[in-house]
Amino acid sequence: MRIAVGGFQHESHSFAPTPTGWDEFLHPGGWPALQRPPGLLAALRNTSTPIAGAIAAAGAMGFTLAPLTWCLANPGGPVTAEAFERISSLLLSDLQDALAAGPLDGIFLDLHGAMLAEGFPDAEGELLRRVRAVAGPATPLVASLDPHCNLTAAMVERADALSPFRTYPHVDMKPAGARALRLLVERARRGRPFARAFRQLDFLLPITAQCTLVPPMAEAMAERDRIALRHGVAELGLCFGFPYADFPDCGAAIACYAVDEPSAVAAAEEMLRWLRTHEAEFRSDILPAGEGVAEAIRLSAKATRPVILADTQDNPGGGGHGDTTGLLAELVRQGARGAVLATINDAASAAACRAAGEGASLSLRLGGRSDGRPLDVTAKVLRVSDGRFTCTGPMAAGNPADLGDSALISANGVKVIVNSRKMQAYDQAILRHLGVEPAREKILALKSSVHFRADFGPIAEKVLVVAAPGPVVADPATLPFRHLRPGLRLRPGAG
Repeated sequence: MRIAVGGFQHESHSFAPTPTGWDEFLHPGGWPALQRPPGLLAALRNTSTPIAGAIAAAGAMGFTLAPLTWCLANPGGPVTAEAFERISSLLLSDLQDALAAGPLDGIFLDLHGAMLAEGFPDAEGELLRRVRAVAGPATPLVASLDPHCNLTAAMVERADALSPFRTYPHVDMKPAGARALRLLVERARRGRPFARAFRQLDFLLPITAQCTLVPPMAEAMAERDRIALRHGVAELGLCFGFPYADFPDCGAAIACYAVDEPSAVAAAEEMLRWLRTHEAEFRSDILPAGEGVAEAIRLSAKATRPVILADTQDNPGGGGHGDTTGLLAELVRQGARGAVLATINDAASAAACRAAGEGASLSLRLGGRSDGRPLDVTAKVLRVSDGRFTCTGPMAAGNPADLGDSALISANGVKVIVNSRKMQAYDQAILRHLGVEPAREKILALKSSVHFRADFGPIAEKVLVVAAPGPVVADPATLPFRHLRPGLRLRPGAG
């Protein structure tokens, strides 16, 4: 078999402070940069990405791959029209070249599912429409998805199957890509499309309630497994939704694929009923930053392992700029000695620290570029770096990181990692590359909502999720939505 492989990933926050342009796909921080066909296979096969799993699965089956363009940018504001058109054109041109070189037995795409682009609120639906226009309606087309996908009817209609990851933190990206590739092969060999069913949930799931390591989402995914097995379906895809996208299809949804329509409908309906029955369990409680810091200081006095503070509302993995200083200000105000914060995304401060050199002291107006609330600190530069390292944790092992000028500073007694490009603090290498051994610290303040749990959870004494200023609000109901579908409740249990 000959299969085309490519991808275009972005998770878009309608209310994030900064749009996502072409440069963000060229320099995506802790992810591989944009790849074109000649170098794609070599650059991505050893990374922790879905397409790496698809490449490995295809190789194990002896298939020929026709690489297309692949790219990813960190979550942020909607993708600019220029970036969306430029990247889409590259991918489609590559697909035309692949078809000109010979017949394709299928197309695998590594998508996110929650991309908004200027002019296209359902950006993946539009991308799939364009791919179909080039490849034709008969070519099998399957995509892997991030479970934070805001699944749409157009996406389900235009792809032969869509397969989201099963975990959050996303530790199964490579297996998910391999599963989607095998689903593509099954579709190609059967010679006709799967029957499918699409259902949408009628309430938003808060990000912090979507973690598959703990109830209720751990139980939801176990139930997903039981339902899929009971009905014998090819795929029962549960997408949790990304609740910061202001368009009608925001929220959790289900796509089921089976050999016959009754099986697909029955499985999708059963999964939907389970979620509705357990609605109240998806409520999420978050500590105010001041209370969280006070509790971390109290616990760390006797703890033998670090206490973790998750700065969920400035999570770069949810569209935050990674530069708000509310949690840092609380750590300084309460004298949290032995605390390390990762990270503050501030290129100017990082460059100033690197220029000053290790051992230097300087005054910084730190962070606050996105919300106009910097923190004035006296900083001692403890270590500097070019920001390049390789991730090692269970979610991102093998992924190259390039955060630009970076520094470890002591800011009024609290250690802070300052970098020039944003990256969610989900991998211990982000600290280790600047000489910090996470397990030896008293308090770790991490700009992350859930992904940090994969690598930092095993070393934590306690995890405290806190709310400091930032756009990735713990309660999406507080956002000024204008375009959601009628009847969608903005929080679990809302009337």
